[in-house]
Amino acid sequence: MLNERASGILLHPTSFPSHGGIGDLGPAAYEFLDFLAAARQGLWQVLPLHPPGFGNSPYSSISAFAGNVLLVSLDRLQERGLVSRERLAQLPGPAGRVDYESVRRAKLPLLAHAAREFLSSAGGKDRAAYDVFREQNSWWLEDFVLFDALRTRFQGQSWNRWPRELAQRQPEALKRLREELQPELEIACYLQFAFFEQWRALRLRCAASGIRIIGDIAIFISYDSADVWTHPGNFRLDSDLEPEVVAGVPPDAFSETGQRWGNPKYRWEVLRQRGYDWWVDRVSWALKACDFIRLDHFRGFQQSWEIPAGEPTAINGRWVDGPQEDLFNVLNAKLGKLPFIAEDLGLITPDVHALRERLKIPGMRVLQFGFGDPGAHIYLPHRYEPNTVVYTGTHDNDTTVGWWQTLSEHERRHVLAYLGEPKDGIHWAMLRTAQNSPATFCLAPLQDVLGLGSEARMNTPSVSAGNWQWRYRSGDLTPQLADKLAAMAEVSDRLPRPSAQQQNDGERGEDFSA
Repeated sequence: MLNERASGILLHPTSFPSHGGIGDLGPAAYEFLDFLAAARQGLWQVLPLHPPGFGNSPYSSISAFAGNVLLVSLDRLQERGLVSRERLAQLPGPAGRVDYESVRRAKLPLLAHAAREFLSSAGGKDRAAYDVFREQNSWWLEDFVLFDALRTRFQGQSWNRWPRELAQRQPEALKRLREELQPELEIACYLQFAFFEQWRALRLRCAASGIRIIGDIAIFISYDSADVWTHPGNFRLDSDLEPEVVAGVPPDAFSETGQRWGNPKYRWEVLRQRGYDWWVDRVSWALKACDFIRLDHFRGFQQSWEIPAGEPTAINGRWVDGPQEDLFNVLNAKLGKLPFIAEDLGLITPDVHALRERLKIPGMRVLQFGFGDPGAHIYLPHRYEPNTVVYTGTHDNDTTVGWWQTLSEHERRHVLAYLGEPKDGIHWAMLRTAQNSPATFCLAPLQDVLGLGSEARMNTPSVSAGNWQWRYRSGDLTPQLADKLAAMAEVSDRLPRPSAQQQNDGERGEDFSA
């Protein structure tokens, strides 16, 4: 349940104009937080912060716990004397789209160099903090760094293609590899420490400024991940450790064959018998990184589309029950009332709405979806209840300007009838409508605040190339833009009001060693 009206911006850290060819957790991130504070915005939403897998998608990660080390700021490491300014000068500049392969080639060797410098020279409080982090997080860290090192050794092959003794996690084979790969594993552990140390520092700044972070959890896990390799019993795998069934969505108006995502399905009954321990760990860890958690594909907790693994499309699948309230009752009992937001977009059946309402979890509304036909009017503000999060668009939508340019005349008439004539741009008309709606939270992608077109789109679902690459430019976040957003936040009663809990968080931050 959301209690206080607030507004904010959806922006993934990869989109910062940082040096190194990709956004990171360094100076550009703090400039963005200063902009949010000046604009009187109390929310910052990010996508999953884990290391991306296939297609560089943050929703297709190789770990549900590790951080994306490409986001580690080399500027911050340079300030600590771990890498020279001369070496940083050789990196790509802050402009342009993210070329992930080029970034990996340029940045990963410098990160490894910084890690070796730390491991060979750090002492006192710095070394003690690292040692505590490694000890307290060994439950996920040690398996993740070994998994990642083995992926490198076997040239990116999925873990089920590794030698059988490694795929099956035979103890003697793992012990031998840990000893053999010890230098690489030390480097990887330090880089995870650096990621969470830098993210914690950003959280400190957010809390001190009254800015709350909305994180993101994808319901399903990639098959080629440390989680499935480490905990195969949690997933529906056959005797050869291959998926029996995979997740997706059935055919609809957008796809005649549906979407075959390929994620293995959970053994919910096994997890239930163990008190959903893996999910408790996952949610508890996510709460260290953010204030609210968006649950991607919420309907999967009620029912999900199950496809036999041998099927090439999603046509021949079936709906299968998920854990429903049982999982959430356990999570709430063990972790307290949880600050979830349900991604309940698309074709949602009454039982999914009923589950969300029983759990009192706010749902999402996207203004762009509201103008096609009368059935779409649930996405327009006159149909909102307060316990709702409204977006102009999401990371999966075209930007508002790009969307407007491709609308049919019929849809344009509906937009103008609802919003009025957009004298300062369709993006501002949409943002005003969202801000002034009954929805308690209001968010807009930064692309919409900047009034950018389709060239700035973050992701096009079902398209495998060219996604997750957009970055804004240095100088885009002007004082005039901040003033305009601040005025809208004030008149729509969305000014930040730090709670006592936030103020406490601002003093101590979240300790990832705990």
